[in-house]
Amino acid sequence: MISLKQFKYFIEIVEAGSYSRAAEKLYIAQSALSRQIKELEDALQTPLLTRDARQFELTPAGQLFFERGKRILEDIEDTLVQARHVGQGARGVIRLQHSSSVILTPRISQALARALEAHPGVTLDVSMLPSENQTLEIEEGRADIGLLRLPTLRRHPHIQVREIGSERLMVAVSRQSSLAARDNVALAELRDEAFISIPHKDRGGLSYLVAHLCLQQGFFPRPARALSRKSSQLSLIEAGLGIAIVPECMQLMAPAGVRFVTLAHGVLLTSVGLATRREADPLVAAFAETLLAALAASA
Repeated sequence: MISLKQFKYFIEIVEAGSYSRAAEKLYIAQSALSRQIKELEDALQTPLLTRDARQFELTPAGQLFFERGKRILEDIEDTLVQARHVGQGARGVIRLQHSSSVILTPRISQALARALEAHPGVTLDVSMLPSENQTLEIEEGRADIGLLRLPTLRRHPHIQVREIGSERLMVAVSRQSSLAARDNVALAELRDEAFISIPHKDRGGLSYLVAHLCLQQGFFPRPARALSRKSSQLSLIEAGLGIAIVPECMQLMAPAGVRFVTLAHGVLLTSVGLATRREADPLVAAFAETLLAALAASA
């Protein structure tokens, strides 16, 4: 029978790059480690590694076992963490992700605080991830709730996304830029500017929306020499490396050398969505509904 110990040993060997380094990290003899992997291969009835005296290579079966085995171990670790919280009187950990352009504004933070107050058994694990990746993480069970910038390109059958609000788009420029002296600027006037953020071919979100708006004005954003899809783009703008069209909320975290200029000729909006599984765990579903209600009350 295959054991979790064998899973762990195999993953450790691949990540360490050698039996000897893995044995040192695991505090076991190299011969014992080799024996465990041989028993694992015998149980699977297929080789996972081809090896000689100095190195090894993964077989196709080994590559598959490594990728899925690592995911299994991560899921087990999450289960242990949640079980530990239950044992300490908590009811569970909810993993919430947000994109770098969906910052935790006072509105969102206060709504999260109200939801936590309504669910005293919940511990919130907050991390940052691109919008497009969040839906996949939730689909595959590695996250519970996502706060993402719409639109997302990929559709997952078990994911629902509900809009929780919208805000103005503005042009973020260096205070040294000639644009910084303007009260407003038309989108079409930006065709010769270098954009810090341009869309990735496999991702939606803010940069995808901005590119679509620019195309409506007859141009595609010209990429700057330094690109970023993260909040660090504001530092690149401050350094004079380019501009970006960003949500108004980004003013809350902008460095002193960045100015936000209004887009002329109508208000251009960007929307934020809350993503969950359609049939989420009851605790996650209840927390998400409370959070949605709190956000709606503060809109």
